[in-house]
Amino acid sequence: MTTQAATARPAPPAPAPATVRRRVRPGRLGVHAFLMTVSLAFLAPLLLAVYASLRPYDETSEHGYFSLPRHLSLDYYRQAFTDSGMTKYFVNTMIIAVPGVLVTLFLASFVAFALARLRMRGGLVLLMLFTAGNLLPQQVIVTPLYVVFNRVPLPYWMSDSMTMFDSYWAVILVQVGFQLGFCVFVLANFMRTLPQEILEAAVVDGAGVWTQYWRITLPLCRPALAALGTLQFTWMYNDFLWALVFISDGDKLPVTSALNNLRGQFFTDYNLLAAGSVIVALPTLVVFLLLQRHFIAGLTLGAGKG
Repeated sequence: MTTQAATARPAPPAPAPATVRRRVRPGRLGVHAFLMTVSLAFLAPLLLAVYASLRPYDETSEHGYFSLPRHLSLDYYRQAFTDSGMTKYFVNTMIIAVPGVLVTLFLASFVAFALARLRMRGGLVLLMLFTAGNLLPQQVIVTPLYVVFNRVPLPYWMSDSMTMFDSYWAVILVQVGFQLGFCVFVLANFMRTLPQEILEAAVVDGAGVWTQYWRITLPLCRPALAALGTLQFTWMYNDFLWALVFISDGDKLPVTSALNNLRGQFFTDYNLLAAGSVIVALPTLVVFLLLQRHFIAGLTLGAGKG
């Protein structure tokens, strides 16, 4: 009886997977180079302000702002914060910006819900009117608003001047009025992309209009509300025109006016002014970082829909 010894031969090694090399298209490189150039162009003033705020004025006046640093410190930031009294002006800005953003988003979402989710006659015309309000230059109605606010009475606990003029209410009202149209336009178009079946199911379950708006539609609009909230806070926070026109009391002015306290009568230390500008810009940067995820989602949501 013969036995055949089967010699086990090792299996041949599997061929190494071919390395897939993506061909870099010249057009793609050009797009990235263009985006980087534009980003650096937008960041250049901010980076230059930060760089100047860390250097003494004598050094930059002697060697120029684009020279290599010989001494860096945070002394200008401490001086800018204390000399300008920014704490008081920050509070004034929050008194204007926070209620302004909340009231604008609430009213805009309510109007947008009525225009986009409820079947109303003339809804498109109303949406066009809200959008057309943004085309009106703000400077055109400065004088009429100044006259009107001086004649609108308010109780003493709302305004020291007993009128709408020289009060936070005037600035908040103008901010809400001018920003409302843009927010209605954005939210109405966003709400139209939401599935109609959700509201139909809610109506079958007995949900009223308020429940459809507050419990169903608003949670779905969180990305759009976050994106609009970030933009609105930035615009209202950085605004200086309306507060300058409608507020005469220097103690009520927003933080953008605090930078004027850093300018001397005969001499201005621009490095100190740069430090103050960086401090003023920090809150908007913090708000953007906190809402960054929702902000980007609100901008890109619906980009892949046909």
